[in-house]
Order: sequence, then structure tokens, then C-alpha cells
Amino acid sequence: MILTDYLLPDPSLQWEYALQAGVRHAVIRLPEDSAFDETDPAHWQTLIGRYTARGLTPLVVEPMPNRLHDHIKTGDALRDRSIERVIAMMAAMRGTGITTICTNFMACVGWYRTDNAIRERGGALVTGFDARAAQGETRGNLSQQQVWDNLTYFLKAVIPEAERYGVRIALHPDDPPVPTLMGVARVLISPENIRRALAITPSPMLGVTFCQGTYSAMGADVEGTIREFGKAGKLFFIHFRDVAGSRDHFRETFHDNGQTDMAAALRAYRDVGFHGPVRVDHVPTMAGEENTAPGYASVGRLFAVGYLKGLLDGLGYPYE
Repeated sequence: MILTDYLLPDPSLQWEYALQAGVRHAVIRLPEDSAFDETDPAHWQTLIGRYTARGLTPLVVEPMPNRLHDHIKTGDALRDRSIERVIAMMAAMRGTGITTICTNFMACVGWYRTDNAIRERGGALVTGFDARAAQGETRGNLSQQQVWDNLTYFLKAVIPEAERYGVRIALHPDDPPVPTLMGVARVLISPENIRRALAITPSPMLGVTFCQGTYSAMGADVEGTIREFGKAGKLFFIHFRDVAGSRDHFRETFHDNGQTDMAAALRAYRDVGFHGPVRVDHVPTMAGEENTAPGYASVGRLFAVGYLKGLLDGLGYPYE
């Protein structure tokens, strides 16, 4: 496995924490200001240089830039223009060393929680979702068929170009994996639906971001699904996290305190020969930290990285 951390584009203390924890690779979020042009190779080189100058090697972009992808997911009037820019972005990525884009297809509502301050072990704060509490608000009006059609349109346009430029599109499941949220259908909500999505344009450049917590909330056989996708060559990127509960009512947990056998999951990755990027995800906010970015505080990440490395060492699973 290749250990990574999710690092925003401006150098921060989290960059230093990652390096001090032994993480030398980065999952990067692209700058969201208008000064950054994702289709300009020079802008990419400048951005990559920020990381490499500090000893970090970027491997994954997460997410697809929202200013483009939001139009694609809803299929609005700017969809075709946005797809053209996504293709130009992939061309601009050549030579950067980044070969994977973590891509979700959650239209109108991204990853969503109804509570961002649930008390976990020792009073640490985690996020949670209760479907009943999400009722009443509407953020859009898209049917299952419309979202499937929009996903199909996107993949058929982009995957041939991804093959041309050597960029892997790693589909992230919908979080929470419920059929509808705030009036908007969600389709990447089960292993069956993920298989359907992968079959739209079969390609070595189309695979999955295996977000363990989301698959667990689905009620999926996490270990079995890892083995299935791994044997098929579809595991591109791993989000290592856990939950307690089911899709309609769950809370996130410490990485050692959820419902998934995390050692068995890692054993499955090892057995299928996975040696791609993994990052710890959605960590608790711990004592002394502000809960301003739920799921993305620093101290919980350090705990999670240490736990992950300990499991890997115990399993004899090589990592870098």
C-alpha cells in the first residue's frame, strides 16, 4: 500500500503532521479560486511543486473540481463545456505523476451528515446520519433514471479520453448510501449499482474508490467486496474508515471502534495484491481541537495513521 494524506493546496501544519507520521504521498484538492486553471499544465506544475518542495508526492486528485462536476452531475446547460474542461484537465495532468481522480456522482448534495458533534469514545466528536432528520429539506429534483443517464453520458464521454491520457477514474460511492436525499436520487449506493456503473464503459481506467465506511453502511460484505473488486482490477484508491449502524442511521467511529474487521479488510487488500494509494478518512475531533472541519481534524488522523501502520506491520503487508 501507499500511505497518503488528504492535503489542501496551501501548506499547513497538517502537511508537517503527515510527514512526521511517515506519510510521504498526498491526495490533493485542487485550488478553488479562479486563479487556478485546471487545464493549464503550468498551473499544475506550480501546484505540484508546492508539495514536492516539502517532500510530498501527489498521487490522487480528490474530488473532481466541483465547478465542473456539479454541472455534469445535474446535466445542466453547462455540462458539455464542463466535460470538455475535464478532458483538457486530464491532458494537462500528463507528467505530474498524478494518475487517479477520485470521482463521486452525488448531485446537488455531497457527503452529508445530520449531526457533526456526536460524542464517541472519551468524548471525541464524530459525525452521524439519521434519515429521519434529513426529511423536509429539498435541494433538487432528479430521478434515479436522470442520474443514471447523467452518469452514463459522463462516462461515455470521458473514459475514452482517460484511456488516452492514462488517468484512472475512481468512482466513490454515495455517502450516505440512501436512494434519495433532499429530493435528489443517488445511484452509487450498493455493490450491485457500482457493478452496473463499471459496466457502462468497461475500461482499465474505470474503477472504484473503496470507501470502507460507506460500503459498511450499505450493509455490504466489506471483505468479500474488496476481494471481488480487487480480483477484477478495479480497486484504484482506498478510504480507510469505519462506522457503526446502517445506511439510514449511523455514526462514524474511531478506526479501531467500528463494526468492520479492519484487519480482515487489510488482509483482503493484501491477498488481491493491492499496492495503490490509501488514506485514513473521517477521523474524530479530539480533545483540544476545534470542530470546524468535522471528520478532518489532525489529532484523530495521527491516531488513524498509527493504527493503520500497526495493522499493516502485523499482517506483514508492505507499505511506503
